[in-house]
Amino acid sequence: MLKLEQVEKTFNIGTINEKVAVRGLNLTIEDGDFITVIGGNGAGKSTMLNLIAGVYLAERGRIELDGVDLTRMPEYKRAAFLGRVFQDPMMGTAGDMEIQENLAMAHRRGKRRGLGWGIYADEKDMYREKLKMLDLGLENRMTNKVSLLSGGQRQALTLLMATLQKPKLLLLDEHTAALDPKTAHKVLELTQQIVSENHLSTLMVTHNMKDAIHYGNRLIMMHEGRIIYDVQGEEKSRLEVSDLLKKFEQASGGEFANDRMLLS
Repeated sequence: MLKLEQVEKTFNIGTINEKVAVRGLNLTIEDGDFITVIGGNGAGKSTMLNLIAGVYLAERGRIELDGVDLTRMPEYKRAAFLGRVFQDPMMGTAGDMEIQENLAMAHRRGKRRGLGWGIYADEKDMYREKLKMLDLGLENRMTNKVSLLSGGQRQALTLLMATLQKPKLLLLDEHTAALDPKTAHKVLELTQQIVSENHLSTLMVTHNMKDAIHYGNRLIMMHEGRIIYDVQGEEKSRLEVSDLLKKFEQASGGEFANDRMLLS
């Protein structure tokens, strides 16, 4: 499904602030994999997602999705293949537009646009059914402006929008980090449900080790731009947080340095 081969990315090349963010990164994602990604500060987790999405272009290496070479493809063209949810609930939606208008934009992504105006009745019925799945009462508020929603409601809507046109790959960049624990749990359960029902290949960056163990079928740990641990299946399900800390120390030769993750 997705292959990263010897991918490298360096910021501020040739300056005193030069920083190697990703170095010789190799990763293969199979169809239907739900992979959680953890690592310390500056491990390269978000940079990896940005390289896949085309926000940054790699200096070296190759990125291939379902047989299509994405390496030099611009971000706007990759958007046809990818769904993405960011950490900030405000980034994935248009606050001044109605809930149904946001869904209509997501539904029309990658399609030819005509001069027709408005949202058709059958579309509204479909959006209403999709919103019911969220169990947040939004199906009765479809004409409300998105700016009136809470952070959790907005993030749940963003998740729905990102998966409305089934993407080849779903990228989740700490998409519950800005939410309170109860709301974060609700959004993660929705994530699990949507990914499972649609058989979506997914990469989810998280700072919460327990969530990284609980969700998905595979877990990877990054350090200094490389993958230092890759575990899946039965072995992953038996993991404890203490096991991850030990693995990090063994692979990196140092202690895990990320206060947010340790406190989680």
